[in-house]
Amino acid sequence: MAQQDLQHYMRDGTLQLAALPPLSLYVHLPWCLKKCPYCDFNSHEVSGEMPEQRYIDALVADLELSLPLIWGRTVHSVFIGGGTPSLFSPQAIDRLLGDIRARVRLGADCEITLEANPGTFEKDRFKAFRRAGVTRLSVGVQSFDDRHLKALGRVHDRAQAIAAVEEAAQAFDTFNLDIMYALPGQTLENLEQDMRQALSLNPPHISIYHLTIEPNTYFAKFPPVIPEEDTAYAMLDRITEMTGATGLQRYEVSAYARPGHRCFHNLNYWQFGDYLGIGAGAHGKLSFAHRVVRQVRFREPKLYMEKALAGDAVAQATEIARAELPFEFMLNALRLREGFMLQDFAEKTGLPLTAIERGLAEGERQGLIERDLTRVRPTERGFDFLNDLQALFLT
Repeated sequence: MAQQDLQHYMRDGTLQLAALPPLSLYVHLPWCLKKCPYCDFNSHEVSGEMPEQRYIDALVADLELSLPLIWGRTVHSVFIGGGTPSLFSPQAIDRLLGDIRARVRLGADCEITLEANPGTFEKDRFKAFRRAGVTRLSVGVQSFDDRHLKALGRVHDRAQAIAAVEEAAQAFDTFNLDIMYALPGQTLENLEQDMRQALSLNPPHISIYHLTIEPNTYFAKFPPVIPEEDTAYAMLDRITEMTGATGLQRYEVSAYARPGHRCFHNLNYWQFGDYLGIGAGAHGKLSFAHRVVRQVRFREPKLYMEKALAGDAVAQATEIARAELPFEFMLNALRLREGFMLQDFAEKTGLPLTAIERGLAEGERQGLIERDLTRVRPTERGFDFLNDLQALFLT
């Protein structure tokens, strides 16, 4: 199956990619203790015993079937997301990473991130993940306010959040905190208290997310009262001020980091790099000499395991149309404070710069971007009106 796909993907096409971009690996572990009311990710509440070993067997089968598509390429980052991956035992994560290393070439400085929640750890568990080969932890705190944690349906409280972050700081040289804002009933003062607590723990990286009401979630059926848009903008401005004052630089719309602590895996997404996605519902994007292809795995965990173990994990594979590539690229690259090199657009899409000239000219006219002969950057206004800027590149 994969070999046939490779022959199919390597045939002549309308694009001409001179080189392939960096490659990452995304691994999806879909189970969690409780489905949060705002969550639209492919996550499933644990009922009974988790099939750890069978699921890893399926992941390995999925990876092996995909090897011809990435043969000879180095993997520069691995991101284990979910769900709540820290529900898996350190022994299971150790086995998973060992099986990955046995099949693909990891870069010498490969970044390996594991998502973890404060409600799923006990003392020394994070250190065990570190011994298993994880190099970076991403801790889903969301808030340090018990009222807001309850409103978000989180299974941890403030004390557990602080304990988890302190444990992460002891176990890892670099880690991330997820913080949400514009929460039900949250005031600007509440937000400042959350950020003061977060920053007092000295995280090298913070990811900031505006609570949005997504379709097909509990909050979509029963919408909570959330702060008005002007208040949410004020909250984001205050977050940027407070993080900047402690040495965390906003390098992407939702990411703040100290020097040397940017997340390579996410940067690779935003720079239109490649990523193989394995696991239930995982998405991937892979480049070939004449085309760029997206893949989606089967979503339901039981079905995914059956399909992967039978050698058929991919539910959907589509080639990105030539006309859609400019928007796909800009959707990611314009999220970055530093923008992108014009040369990178040509190399990663196989398209001439004329394909984006009209959008760039209009963005410049509206004050949404600034550019020179080599680089394009969003302005402050462009950052504030990012959706409008990205929309300029829609076909």
